[in-house]
Amino acid sequence: MGNVLPFKKITASQRHKGNTLCRHGHHKWVLDQSQVFDVKQGRLVSRYRCSRCNATRNRAE
Repeated sequence: MGNVLPFKKITASQRHKGNTLCRHGHHKWVLDQSQVFDVKQGRLVSRYRCSRCNATRNRAE
């Protein structure tokens, strides 16, 4: 016998799990370790990435 595939329709809460906070501006920012620091216009710039939706933002500190 083969594998049994579920044909149950995915609910809206399962489809959008974790995305509703980011859509309303509540991101979960973490420091991007692949490119921790970048020198831009003579200032120190850090790159942050949202762990849920992978949006990025730069902060001059």
